[in-house]
Amino acid sequence: MALTTPALLEAVLFSAGESVPKEKLATLLGISDSELTDTIAVLATALNGHGLTLVETATELEIRTAPETAHILSSFKEAELARDIGKASLETLAMVLYRGGVTRSEIDWVRGVNSAAALRTLTLRGLVEKTEDPHDKRKIRYQATIEALAHLGVEKKESLPRYTEFSTSLDDLEDSLAQTDTI
Repeated sequence: MALTTPALLEAVLFSAGESVPKEKLATLLGISDSELTDTIAVLATALNGHGLTLVETATELEIRTAPETAHILSSFKEAELARDIGKASLETLAMVLYRGGVTRSEIDWVRGVNSAAALRTLTLRGLVEKTEDPHDKRKIRYQATIEALAHLGVEKKESLPRYTEFSTSLDDLEDSLAQTDTI
């Protein structure tokens, strides 16, 4: 069964998790700007009365939770933030702090498991934030926030226990792995 263009648009916006330029959406869906406008209208109507809504500017489009869901989402976030962050999130936070920024795939490789839930927890709590990778604009790097340092009681990441030792060891490991990949 082939999906409709509005359904494809919904899937793209959902998976992006952030605003997407309309020009990019039209190109991706293989439709004109006027067809995109019509598709947006159809999707907006379909989402009416649901938990999601479209947020639109002149140049970008994003799918978000509907304003009417704010009360339940607030309760959900409060309950989640009240929980302990857990071992997986602590491991992930340590990697982010000691590496000074890391991609999810790098975290997954070191930990040997999918780290999406841990990163989500840390992001929701404001302990890590997403930044653009300066070397590859397609990748997201996770950086520790000031809140993370304050939570740990340090003024800067260099004040973390054995920071220099661990940072140097990680750099050496990364160098040796890079040499192995080129052989």
